[in-house]
Amino acid sequence: MAAVMIGVDPHKASHTAVAIGAAEEPLGQLRVRAPAAQAGRLVAQAASWPERTWAVEGAGGLGYLLAQQLVAAGELVLDVQPKLGARVRLLATGASNKNDPGDARSVAIAALRSAAPRPVGTRNQVACRLCAVLCDLVPGGISKEITAGKAARVRESAEPSGAIALARCELAAAFLDDLRRIDAQMRDTKKKLAVTVRASGTTLTEIFGAGPVIAATMIGYVADTSRFPSRDRFAACNGTAPIEVSSGNRKIYRLSRRGNRRLNHAIHMAAVTQIRYRHSDGRAYYDRKLAEGKTPKEALRCLKRRISDAIYTHLQADARRAAAVARTRGPGGQPGNDSVASAAGSHPENQLFGQATPEPATTLRRPDAPARTRPTPAPKKNRKGP
Repeated sequence: MAAVMIGVDPHKASHTAVAIGAAEEPLGQLRVRAPAAQAGRLVAQAASWPERTWAVEGAGGLGYLLAQQLVAAGELVLDVQPKLGARVRLLATGASNKNDPGDARSVAIAALRSAAPRPVGTRNQVACRLCAVLCDLVPGGISKEITAGKAARVRESAEPSGAIALARCELAAAFLDDLRRIDAQMRDTKKKLAVTVRASGTTLTEIFGAGPVIAATMIGYVADTSRFPSRDRFAACNGTAPIEVSSGNRKIYRLSRRGNRRLNHAIHMAAVTQIRYRHSDGRAYYDRKLAEGKTPKEALRCLKRRISDAIYTHLQADARRAAAVARTRGPGGQPGNDSVASAAGSHPENQLFGQATPEPATTLRRPDAPARTRPTPAPKKNRKGP
């Protein structure tokens, strides 16, 4: 978690930035115009917070130029969807009143609370820009998915003629270096993730199409499987359970947009992988649903629900096995000492230490305190009538 999160509400003429701490307390506020030196002024004002992260609302739209200038300046920039900031503002105040400082603070809070915010400059963006430049250099560009090796071969085959084509080759080389750097980081991350998942002892990787990334996503977001008493509850959580919109005699089920979308995405990737390989059980199940008259999208949803049930079964089995191992190992701690000098095994008359837990006393008075005697009450005098 960043020590300081700076939320930015971008506009055409000006930008409003609000800095908050880890406890969401406001630290500062700044409003700058939107000239060419806008990023430099923001960075200069934020120099007092060395551990800072920028959260730009709509970094792929209205805040694109500012986000790219901050990235070029070496800053860490996160892209926050506008609806996330709107939800924070609505849940915090209960009303829809808005202003620029409030929007910027909501953006910073949304980025601070987000489990996995999206950084600006991801692999897909770099690959798309590289592909666009190569299309200007080579007629037709690259037909299939672009890779670093394929892009390097296409760039080497290009013969630039003129200053414009030469500048495009240099730009393609810069994008190619960024793509290789991101691919190297992703490979290192996947290796570390695979080691961690293997050390956890989970059986999720036994599901066809579920690799270390999908298994780690499931373990991280599900955490405790006891939260879901049934597989139907788990399917409702990950968005693979359909929504009933029936009326009268019509029974209709529609696609659910609810639930954890990251879990849903992980299940979707596992389903696509199973469909891609014809020898898998998932592909056979998918073909059976198509034969029953379902559309490809409906068959895919059925397969995702089946994978969700399989994941729930494996998570339950892992939880039971972990509980059994914990009961076998016992409460833990260090083994006792059976030697003669052991305080626990010595004779009561030769105790090395005092009694650990004293027996309950019969009175609350200290043993050395003298007992108090209760005074004898004086006899009452009886009044005699006249």
